[in-house]
Amino acid sequence: MSKHRMSKKGRYIAWATAGAAVVAGTGIAAQTSMAATTWPAQKTYTGRAFDTCAAPSLSAMKAWHGGLYGAAAVYIGGKNRGCSQPNLTASWVKSVSTVGWKLIPLYVGAQPSCQTGSSPEKLTASTAASLGATDGADAVAKASALGMKAGSPIYLDMESYDISNAACNKAVLTYVRAFDKTLHAKTYRAGYYGFTSSSAKAIATATDKTDLPGNLWYALWDKTNTTTTDWPWGATQFTNHSRAHQYMVNSKETRNGYTITVDRDAWDAPVAITG
Repeated sequence: MSKHRMSKKGRYIAWATAGAAVVAGTGIAAQTSMAATTWPAQKTYTGRAFDTCAAPSLSAMKAWHGGLYGAAAVYIGGKNRGCSQPNLTASWVKSVSTVGWKLIPLYVGAQPSCQTGSSPEKLTASTAASLGATDGADAVAKASALGMKAGSPIYLDMESYDISNAACNKAVLTYVRAFDKTLHAKTYRAGYYGFTSSSAKAIATATDKTDLPGNLWYALWDKTNTTTTDWPWGATQFTNHSRAHQYMVNSKETRNGYTITVDRDAWDAPVAITG
């Protein structure tokens, strides 16, 4: 997600260093705390999506609808969210959903202490669990206020960090588990955005899958619109509509008179329930 939390240059440095359908119950195999709850049917979108720093105007969304993309990611909150969101209101969510857009809620939570760059909110070993629970509750409140209902996913944005730092990585996983457990308790699905070289790899290769997200959105900027051929981990991981791939960033595109700089995503995963 270009320009959403750190500068484009900072993100590259950090990275270097380190048709819709409704289905029930998919993408939750790792989410053991969900088992005792009756869950709303998952809303899944398969196709191209885009993400951009600030939610576009309603006019722009109407102009872009029916073209290359069918879904858009929006930054619903988090102390590390990089852009103000003057357009992102419950009314906007309702209107763009009525137009036909599928929405992908994204929350920029606490970032690791071992991460390059500064963030307003950073996690440590001593604060990871409490921050994860607090941020998870805030993410649900933000999604709910926008009209994204129970059963919707919330994707936690974790930028690149040094996963070879064992203590730092352990703290991140503690934070993610606390965040996800809070989402599950409030009947929201857990998703995660990260880099194949670091933050996403930490989730995909964790030995203990308990309370880790069941939906993985991986950043691999190979300009290939797929969630399968470049999938870097086991073929049986995150199957059954649980993958998304950010494959290109900073693409300046004009459609019907409206120009937006977006990141391109191949999507086969849950989207918000807004109807």
